[in-house]
Amino acid sequence: MTSSRRRAAPSVARRLLIASLLLMTVLIPAAGVALNYNFRASVTAAFDERLLSLINTLVASVEHEAVTDRLQLMRPLSDARFDRVFSGWYWQVHRDGADALSSRSLWDESLPRVAQPTPQFRDGLGPRGQRLRIVSRSVRLASLEGPLTLTVAIPRSELDAQMERFQMLLWTSLIGLGVLLLGGLAIQIRWGLAPLRHLRADIQRVRNGETESVGTDLPRELSELARAMNAVLERDRARVERGRTAAGNLAHALKTPLTVLRTLSETLPGGAQKGIRLELDRLDAAIRHHLARAAAAGGQGINPRVSVQRTLAPVVDGLAQLANRRGLQLQAHIPEVLRVQVDAQDLQEIIGNLLENAVKWAKSTVDFRVSAMQDGICFEVCDDGPGIPEPTRDMALQRGMRLDERLPGSGLGLAIVEELVALYQGRFQLDASAHGGLAAVVWLPEHPLPQPADRHGHTKGV
Repeated sequence: MTSSRRRAAPSVARRLLIASLLLMTVLIPAAGVALNYNFRASVTAAFDERLLSLINTLVASVEHEAVTDRLQLMRPLSDARFDRVFSGWYWQVHRDGADALSSRSLWDESLPRVAQPTPQFRDGLGPRGQRLRIVSRSVRLASLEGPLTLTVAIPRSELDAQMERFQMLLWTSLIGLGVLLLGGLAIQIRWGLAPLRHLRADIQRVRNGETESVGTDLPRELSELARAMNAVLERDRARVERGRTAAGNLAHALKTPLTVLRTLSETLPGGAQKGIRLELDRLDAAIRHHLARAAAAGGQGINPRVSVQRTLAPVVDGLAQLANRRGLQLQAHIPEVLRVQVDAQDLQEIIGNLLENAVKWAKSTVDFRVSAMQDGICFEVCDDGPGIPEPTRDMALQRGMRLDERLPGSGLGLAIVEELVALYQGRFQLDASAHGGLAAVVWLPEHPLPQPADRHGHTKGV
């Protein structure tokens, strides 16, 4: 699977939000379970304290009458619900495994009992299936031989209602807290990553040719990175400039020997002179081609956006004068607002070759139009010359190929244009002109990406 088909990695902000959400998904329920457990234990303990108080009161109220050998309750429990039948509030006293005393609320029913000297708390069901909280304990009176088992029970409804209310309040609060925390984390992440967004925007502006360096007014961790990036950009610009200067110096150094050779060739006989001059023209064209290619490949860094009209004005004006001398009319339509991210010299080389070729072959008219379309700029050069038949148009783009030997030339102009356009990920095609001749159409993207070089230093795609 190619990298272009791979799913894009989530952003840093999304990673942090997902991590925070997963963490809260684990921690908030865990905190809720822990708080609910502690509250349940605390409320149940308070409820059992109430039961313990009631059974201790019952223990203090039971007396044994030795004469009649009967148990009696000296002071009834104060809550009137012990007197309401099946109210859920019950007490009973067992002696020798039989009921001795019980509250009116039990009527003729009895509660399960546990004979233990210490209070025993448990949950159980009452006479009408009520859920009860029950406490039992056994005591010994001085006048009795055997132990008494006392039991007190009250409904769990109050306890359960408290727990339900707490659970509802707890989970509502935790969910609200989670939402607030997530929102706060989102704001914190957005604020914390704001410098990265500024750096990204600066890099985008550099890439689009709107500025030459990224801003360094950033936090310490990022400002050092921004300075390093600016140093790399400055070094690349210096290297490109040195490369262009070297190419210019080489071209200037080769002009003099070529001129001398042309002068010497004039002293040769006619046949030899023609062959030598032809080879010198080919040598001159080849040198121009490779120097233009080297200069363009060296400039495939991050170029500033240039005005199409101002950049092409010298080229159009110069070739318009040449066209006038040949009795041709060159019409140029270049909107002032159009800008493109291409090196100015490369743009002049591309359009200059196309216009020069059109002026060379046109009969009366050359039409040059520039327009914005499909995220780029379209350049169209049309003439009313003989044109190129469709089957041979691809051959015209081959380096050194000349389909017509009637006019002088090296056959490298269109090949140079094609290679320069390819360097900027553009498109170049030849078509039939509306004027009857050839239409050369170039499309250049508004923001081309620099093409990577292979391990031999050659730019890919050329």
